[in-house]
Amino acid sequence: MTEPFAIARLDDLARLSFDIVTLPVRLRFGIKSFGVNAYAPGEGGQVIEEHDELGAGAGRHEELYFVARGHAVFELDGQEADAPAGTFVFISDPKVRRGATARDKETVVLVVGGVPGQAFSPSPWEAWLEASPHLEAGEPERGIEIFERTLAAHPGNPNVLYNLACFESLAGRAEAALVHLGEAVEADPRTREWAQTDSDFDAIRSDPRFPAAS
Repeated sequence: MTEPFAIARLDDLARLSFDIVTLPVRLRFGIKSFGVNAYAPGEGGQVIEEHDELGAGAGRHEELYFVARGHAVFELDGQEADAPAGTFVFISDPKVRRGATARDKETVVLVVGGVPGQAFSPSPWEAWLEASPHLEAGEPERGIEIFERTLAAHPGNPNVLYNLACFESLAGRAEAALVHLGEAVEADPRTREWAQTDSDFDAIRSDPRFPAAS
């Protein structure tokens, strides 16, 4: 039986450290009705990557950002907005390019999102959040299962295909990795360039079928 409530502090949440540190909130609580995660700055100081909500990994969500700790500076379609702790930034239009850098290394930004009038569906990129801990635990096969499930829900999605290929390469599934990477490149040519420097593909890079740089 699911517990009727749960409590956690920011410092209790897992932290997945890459270019930006992700604190998975939705998965931590098993939230199914809305999207919510938190972010902290990576080494470069970026706390929200520059993006819109129209990309392959996006959910076309309207998004509410809340600076829970520290101090951030947002850029919204080229306009700068100062956002110290306690600031809300709401973006209703998925076309708006948005990103943020931290002025304080302790900055944490909470993001809530969803599509107006629709039941919540996780953005395809969130499969990576669910799968990453399995990779760190040396269980890439379990991560592959997550991406395969997500791909069934989002057929042909290049973001999911690319990440699935990464995990397959790391799991020693060279044939499957090459097929799915090729499909990702066909769906989104940007993934060709990402693959050139992605160490996840070191095991298959010498294969003549590996997508060459453009």
